[in-house]
Amino acid sequence: MSQIICIIGNKGGTGKTTLSHMLCQGFGLLGQRSACVLTDTSREPLSPDGRRYVTADARTPEALNKVAGKLRSMQGWIGVIDGGGNRSEVDRQLDGLCDLVLLPFRDSHEDLRTVLRDLETFPHAYALPSQWPTNAWQRDAADRNVAQILGEHRHRLLNPVASLSASKLLLQKHIPDSLPSNLGNACRALARQVMEIMEVGQETQDYGIRGRTPRPQTLPTGSTAEGYTDVARH
Repeated sequence: MSQIICIIGNKGGTGKTTLSHMLCQGFGLLGQRSACVLTDTSREPLSPDGRRYVTADARTPEALNKVAGKLRSMQGWIGVIDGGGNRSEVDRQLDGLCDLVLLPFRDSHEDLRTVLRDLETFPHAYALPSQWPTNAWQRDAADRNVAQILGEHRHRLLNPVASLSASKLLLQKHIPDSLPSNLGNACRALARQVMEIMEVGQETQDYGIRGRTPRPQTLPTGSTAEGYTDVARH
């Protein structure tokens, strides 16, 4: 039976759709079969041509139930449902369908307050820092804000996904024949840490190299939390 991940949250602009495609791309690069499932009615389906994963259109409740049922019947697949749309009722429905909930957030105080509420609403979810600053000073400030506001949930924080302009290539209707190596590396890193949480593919070979998820990075000295904790398992 396949496993299902949903990427949801009550804050717009956190990169749910981008992360959904990055995660599936990373799965594909690691040899894991996956499907990226669209539920946001404001978006159009993307072509699966040239991708390392399949795409599915589940923008109606009937289609979502059909796609979820199909995924459950398939052995060894992972479905990634892009919640999108910031729809609380749909988020609760998706939470009931999936095995893992990811809550992306950016480094603004508004995002941090929203994801704090979402972590309380979805007690088994993990928060995922998204489009994280790459500038050292900005990263330090962002990490300190996370420690201050989300410190009590530090065991539910994943490694940040850095801001990467190349990620928008995955959202094109038809993706380019080749993608930048830095995008591939970011997708692999995201997929590895999610696979470790789900205990999937521990022995997956990535072009002959066995690897495990790098441990979460620590926050600056003096922060109220010790750091992005070791990834916890279900």
